Amino acid sequence: MHKRSFLKSLSILAAGASLTSAPLIGAQNSSGHTLIKPKALTKGGTIGVCSPSAATAEHADIILAKGVIEALGYKARLAPNILARRGHLAGTDAMRANDLNNLFSDTDVGAIFCLRGGSGAARILPLLDYTMIRNNPKPLMGYSDITALHNALLAKTGMISFHGPNASSEWNPFHVEQFKSLFEARKHMHYQNLPKADDELVNTKYLTQTITAGKATGRLIGGNLTVLTALAGSNYLPDFNGAILFLEDIDEAPYRIDRMMSTLKLMGALDKIAGFVFGDCNECKPGRGYGSLTLDDIFADYIKPLGIPAYRGAMIGHIKRQFILPVGALIELDANKGTLKMREAAFS
Repeated sequence: MHKRSFLKSLSILAAGASLTSAPLIGAQNSSGHTLIKPKALTKGGTIGVCSPSAATAEHADIILAKGVIEALGYKARLAPNILARRGHLAGTDAMRANDLNNLFSDTDVGAIFCLRGGSGAARILPLLDYTMIRNNPKPLMGYSDITALHNALLAKTGMISFHGPNASSEWNPFHVEQFKSLFEARKHMHYQNLPKADDELVNTKYLTQTITAGKATGRLIGGNLTVLTALAGSNYLPDFNGAILFLEDIDEAPYRIDRMMSTLKLMGALDKIAGFVFGDCNECKPGRGYGSLTLDDIFADYIKPLGIPAYRGAMIGHIKRQFILPVGALIELDANKGTLKMREAAFS
């Protein structure tokens, strides 16, 4: 889902703030929390659906979300406020936070799908009951604005969550296969872009590009670049030390990408990571004016000097087929091959 315009204008005055006090994402964080894995979803169980971010303008989105879950072989439980609205938001902050808290505390709910992204998830971060969530670990999945939840859950509870399709996303066979392999077969996933299409001589649609060769292993953090940098200076970001950072975005001019990468540099995040992967930047085109940096220029300025394994073009982001990634899990990145491999189970 497209990010709402107000998120794009969020102040990032805290860009220079240090993250040295943020919780670690290793075996134990500074709050004394060890990394925890959600309980595996029981086949045929119940998946809750809530909307922590933007409201949906179409009742068809609700029908679609429910249909997706049932087609996957599960029962759907819609949060009470899923159709609420306050401006562009899916209800008040309290309503959206209560829906999410209640789905985590409900013992009949085995996993949580976010209905959509948009904007607004960061507003509810102070209202979530992190102690209760840590005591009731279950898979949460979504992407785009749900980046705020992935990072907050990891920072505040140490819990792995899943960056992947929202409940109202297009659930094509690729997404279904990803879900069944990870959630049901509980495989240690090997993420590699699809091969070239039959009508192509070489792969153009799913092309990966090495920025710096090599391999690195670390805990996977990241998500949508705009949402991630909007959390700068808060205590809802995990420590970047030794992490594999993955990023994606949509509808951002290159100068905005440059500004946000500068934020990550100034806050010390880029100097801490062990590896870097950039997914898709859908519709990230220059505006009218005197010229523009390219994404190649931006990665050459911010990532290449780090000397860490890095590549771009992974199937991550606002695209038709995207990987389902375990945020917080131990991952091996191979920048030469353009792959990510899970080095541990995502579920307890």
